[in-house]
Amino acid sequence: MTELKQAAALPGRGGPRRPRVRAPRRGVPVPLLVPGLLAMAFLLVPLLALLVRAPWRSLPSQLTSTEVWQALQLSLISATAATAVALVLGVPLAWLLARTEFPGRGLVRALVTLPLVLPPVVGGVALLLALGRNGVVGKSLDAWFGITLPFTTAGVVIAEAFVAMPFLVISVEGTLRAADPRYEEAATTLGASRFTAFRRVTLPLIAPGIAAGAVLAWARALGEFGATITFAGNFPGRTQTMPLAVYLALQNDPEAAIALSLILLAVSIAVLAGLRDRWMTGV
Repeated sequence: MTELKQAAALPGRGGPRRPRVRAPRRGVPVPLLVPGLLAMAFLLVPLLALLVRAPWRSLPSQLTSTEVWQALQLSLISATAATAVALVLGVPLAWLLARTEFPGRGLVRALVTLPLVLPPVVGGVALLLALGRNGVVGKSLDAWFGITLPFTTAGVVIAEAFVAMPFLVISVEGTLRAADPRYEEAATTLGASRFTAFRRVTLPLIAPGIAAGAVLAWARALGEFGATITFAGNFPGRTQTMPLAVYLALQNDPEAAIALSLILLAVSIAVLAGLRDRWMTGV
């Protein structure tokens, strides 16, 4: 018993712990607190106003109208198709940017991310000049194959893929740069081709980044407005997506516009909730 008491009294051998000294809490400087609260109000008040002014009693009838369902169905289909296009084309592009060296790679990366900062209307004009009937590529498509893309549902998909693909490319490229390339090198030394190593080794490693990029691209495609209305027009049942229906309904039926806006708001919140572990820290 005496030995146990002596051992307990020795430091570092199970002795009584010293109480932790907590760092004193520092007050928030007023010059930072006031602008921070104003910024929070600036971002949240419009969203809260949308919820407060929503016609909750007539919301079910608004959401079940034919126009709303047509716009919703077209938006979901076109956004999903645009995300599929972004996956098929964007993942290989991200791999080239992350894993290969070629002249002008920095310029290519800048051009790939340009639609992120390019005004969507300008993107729609660029698509018209490239894929329109008299466009650089569209003229040949119309003459040789009879394919006309502007003002069609396919044009909606192309416009949405144009503005959404950079989100996927950036996400996948960042994941590829964080992944250890030695796994691919080990697979190639064992006899696997570069494509087999990419398909069997790299893709499983970067699957979370691909999923996050696909969700971001899908959400961006769902909310696309400027490039869609410029390149595909605003034809109900054919090219009128939910953002376009919101714009049109705001002039004639504000309650329908609010109902569609609530759907887009719910989708945005769901996307943020799904990506919380990847993009938000300290939650």
